[in-house]
Amino acid sequence: MDLFSRKIIGWHLADSMTAELVIEALRKAILRERLPPGMIVHSDRGGQYVDTEFRELLNQRGFEQSMSRADETYDNAHAESLFSRYKAELLEGGAFADLEQARSETFAFIEGYYNRIRLHSSLGYLSPEEFEREASVNRLD
Repeated sequence: MDLFSRKIIGWHLADSMTAELVIEALRKAILRERLPPGMIVHSDRGGQYVDTEFRELLNQRGFEQSMSRADETYDNAHAESLFSRYKAELLEGGAFADLEQARSETFAFIEGYYNRIRLHSSLGYLSPEEFEREASVNRLD
C-alpha cells in the first residue's frame, strides 16, 4: 500500500506466508509503479520480512526497511485497516473455496473496487486512483 494515496500497488496470494510471497508482491509493486530508490518499505516483524532474499531485493533497489515494534499494531495501522476491510467487504465471514477463487476475487476487490471506487475519508472521500490523479494535476499547476 502506498501510504500517500492508500493505493494497493503490489500484492500476491499463496497458500502459505513465505518470503517468496512478500518478495513477489514487492516485485509487482516495483514493476507496476516504477518505484524509485529511497522508498521506505514498512512491515510487521514477520519472518518473511527478515528473509535474506527479501532484504537483498530491498538493498538492490535502494529501499529502506522499516518494521513495526513488537506487539504494536498501531505501527502498522494502515495494513491492519486494509485487512480488516478485506475481510469485512470481501469475505463477509466466509472463506474461499480454493486459491484460484481467492486470487480471482482478490483481483476484483483490489483492482476493480479498492483502488478505483472505494472512497477513503482520509483522501477527502476520493478513491486512491482519483486522489493520485488530482495530486498529479495539482503538481502540474
